[in-house]
Amino acid sequence: MSVLDFSTVMQAWPLFLSGLWLTCVLTAVSCVAGTLLGAACAWGRIQGPAWMKAGLACYVELFRNTPFIIQIFFIFFGVASVGLKMSAIPASLIALVLNLGAYACEIVRAGIEATPKGQIEAAQSLALSRWQTFTRILIAPALARVWPALVSQLVIIMLASSVCSQISAEEVSYAANFVAGKTFRSFEAFMVVTACYLVLAIFLRKLLLWIGPRFVFGRMKF
Repeated sequence: MSVLDFSTVMQAWPLFLSGLWLTCVLTAVSCVAGTLLGAACAWGRIQGPAWMKAGLACYVELFRNTPFIIQIFFIFFGVASVGLKMSAIPASLIALVLNLGAYACEIVRAGIEATPKGQIEAAQSLALSRWQTFTRILIAPALARVWPALVSQLVIIMLASSVCSQISAEEVSYAANFVAGKTFRSFEAFMVVTACYLVLAIFLRKLLLWIGPRFVFGRMKF
């Protein structure tokens, strides 16, 4: 019977730390950019012309109904086959942002469509443009309504960053695979990476739930 031995695995702590840092960077950039993309797409699906609504609907359905690993493979390998080569980290970021943008679009759109029509009519009576109505009247209460759902999606995208190891992005799951292959201590290596993701997920959720009402949509009650 094999005895657990973490000493060999933990000797590779600089590699785990480096992978953890890259996971945090991928998460931070993709969460900010993906949420902004989703909000912009939500505006386009509600307020945009017919051609924009159709194009955004296709984008949303494409990324919500295909596996993330296929999306990242297409961006890294498929696009490279037509001459647009990129390294693992930019490809990972593009895939994460586009994937999150599609989900965030529908989450934010649901919040916007729950806005009472009286608020929109009031904005129109003040001669606000569609963009001003969106940015000054609609987006804050919409985010307040859907923030818990959006936070869950942001945590999911952090966990999805583990797939980026499949194109050799050296994040924390890549570190676990590398250490497991070198030490033959797969169980211990993946216990370490599981603990890393668990701590990151809990911390990110609590951080975002704290940030939302203070910096994103304010303390207003809608």
